[in-house]
Amino acid sequence: MSSFLSGLKRIAVFASGFGSNLQALIDSQNKNYFNGKIVLVFSNNESAYAIQRAKNSNIKTECFLLSDFNSRSDFDKKIIYMLKENNIDLIVLAGYMLLLGEEVIKQYRYKILNIHPALLPAFKGTHGIKDAFDYGVKVTGVTVHFVDEGLDTGPIILQEPVIIEDNDTLETLEEKIHKVEHKMYPYAVKLFCENRLLVEGRRVKIVDVNKPID
Repeated sequence: MSSFLSGLKRIAVFASGFGSNLQALIDSQNKNYFNGKIVLVFSNNESAYAIQRAKNSNIKTECFLLSDFNSRSDFDKKIIYMLKENNIDLIVLAGYMLLLGEEVIKQYRYKILNIHPALLPAFKGTHGIKDAFDYGVKVTGVTVHFVDEGLDTGPIILQEPVIIEDNDTLETLEEKIHKVEHKMYPYAVKLFCENRLLVEGRRVKIVDVNKPID
């Protein structure tokens, strides 16, 4: 089978908050773990620490708010213009707390990744860790998926379980979830950058699975 490498992918990371997954991606990039480069970090939150993380690594940043625009359509057009202007190949959502507009998703179908701190389709939404903990499940986990028009409904790329022990608190569970996220997300980006993700309906196949992964 021929090589899946086809040039450095240009990556935009969208983040609204602390940006720990962004930092994990930056750290992996600095180790040349994946065949891509984060060229843009966008936030809809002017005080997001993710913006500072990007600046610390000399990554271009953009920040504008939905409230800055007359309509959601105008906001989405600005997003698309920004992505086109920077020749983005992959959008990675890392704690981005706003649903993407349909036109953005349409133009970047299967080129948008999201990470969710639960085993989808269970515990969708913004409180996946707490919802799973409060429900009393014994196993939760992390999901990386492509983004579609629904809330956490896109085709699943990777999942990894996390056991909830009897002595776990919400805080210790959050730590366990984040540890898995910081390993899984760079790996998913690596697979995308090597063109190893094949979408067939709701299923995502990882092609050439025997290829060594460092």
